[in-house]
Amino acid sequence: MKRPSTGGVLRGLVAILLTGYIVWRSGPVAILRAAAGVDALPILGAVVLVLADRALMALRWIVLLRPLSPALRPPLRVLLRIFFLSTFVGTFLPASVGGDAVRAYALTREQVPGAPALASVFMDRVLGVLSLLLVALVGLCLARDLLADMLVLGALALTAAVCLVSALLVFSQAAGEFGRRLFERLPWAVVRRVGQRLLSAVRQYAAHRRDLAIVLAGSIGVQLLRIVQAYLLGRGLRIDAGLEVYVAFIPLILLVMLLPVTINGLGTSQAAFVWLFGRTGVPTSLAVALSILFVALGVVGNLPGGILYATGRAKTESAPGPGG
Repeated sequence: MKRPSTGGVLRGLVAILLTGYIVWRSGPVAILRAAAGVDALPILGAVVLVLADRALMALRWIVLLRPLSPALRPPLRVLLRIFFLSTFVGTFLPASVGGDAVRAYALTREQVPGAPALASVFMDRVLGVLSLLLVALVGLCLARDLLADMLVLGALALTAAVCLVSALLVFSQAAGEFGRRLFERLPWAVVRRVGQRLLSAVRQYAAHRRDLAIVLAGSIGVQLLRIVQAYLLGRGLRIDAGLEVYVAFIPLILLVMLLPVTINGLGTSQAAFVWLFGRTGVPTSLAVALSILFVALGVVGNLPGGILYATGRAKTESAPGPGG
């Protein structure tokens, strides 16, 4: 059995310690009291929406595979299975990076070349981050006091820089040539070769602007669904905050959760919920309870992949051997 990596152990430890500290400071009894009084109907609505956003996420990734020739593109049922399995496995990996790696690797197992496989998940992630940035900017119009917070501005500026560099690599000939020369100077032949192939695959999306626009629109739809999910969870906890509060805060929280420093955003999400919702007078215990429900809702959304994983293993284990 393969041992967990040191980085994975450290991320798990950070998640446990940070979550434990926040729960302890917030008062476990108060958090349990808040959870005990939950209204089940809004929670059920949030569950329905999280399944809808997973379906939309799968569809946007499938659109990004259109540049592949029909001979290389796996069947739809295979792509859906890969996507949902990767979301389930990604539950136990750092942020969304682990799930992306699993998805790209699974594509190569279906005879898809490595560079286009990596390019599809890279573009999916970049457009997802761009959609978060756009929705966050709208949210800042509703919470203008956050404009005075240098941490928020710095995070948004860094996100914008990542999106800008990615866009230049796709659409700018000069940036593409610069990237090619940069890879040529790397000392390892394998890294040079992989980097140049990946860059070439990413740049192919410049000829598929309509598909990119569709995926960006779908990504914005996913972010809006997540805002409504959080709002419904808040209603279930009887948090007295309007929808505009969630529009302002949830995109920023989702950006924090993307940081690959813990497993599945545990700890970092709790800290972000407490910090932001505390600004509007939401008690710390309710903010922590909301953060825990929000992370748990994401796990629920990943359960279809868990079912596919379990049934796939069951079929493999029950298949007769060579002499069966």
